[in-house]
Amino acid sequence: MPEDSAPADAPEAVEQTITIADVESESIVDGPGFRFAVYTQGCPHDCPGCHNPQTHPFEGGTQVTPSQLLDYVRRSPLHKGVTLTGGEPFCQARALIPFVAAAREEGYDVWAYSGYTYEQLTGPDAPDGAAELLALCDVLVDGPFVQDLSSYDAAWRGSTNQRVIDLAATREGGTIVLFAE
Repeated sequence: MPEDSAPADAPEAVEQTITIADVESESIVDGPGFRFAVYTQGCPHDCPGCHNPQTHPFEGGTQVTPSQLLDYVRRSPLHKGVTLTGGEPFCQARALIPFVAAAREEGYDVWAYSGYTYEQLTGPDAPDGAAELLALCDVLVDGPFVQDLSSYDAAWRGSTNQRVIDLAATREGGTIVLFAE
């Protein structure tokens, strides 16, 4: 819209912020290839032995806009994709949607890690915006981290109870389809 067509007293659109604990600009453990990993702040699961306990409190973290995150992603030509992790990204689903939509428009694939299961994220008690965010993701690693099931052989997962779900194939087939690289 041209500048002069907006009323003089119209409020400027304010971009919603995302609360993050950190980012990893060249992660090789959060999905295939070099990935830009966003560690969201806040997690209700409090899994014993979690690799990122500093992300559990909902207080703290740093406020960033979707545009700022996308600018960070663009800084490296090596990025294959974006990974949402945490904390619990689906606790901030509404705030993450504009970032993920823009990243997909630019050709990045998107993985999300969640302590919720796919069934919880698609069920009636899902966090606000979970279905919309899930629809923008390519892969979901779901389920809580279980320390007794931790294994270095669990590709892309912290524990063997977690699933690496191919979301496009799952949506198409109507049943859970696991990701195969």
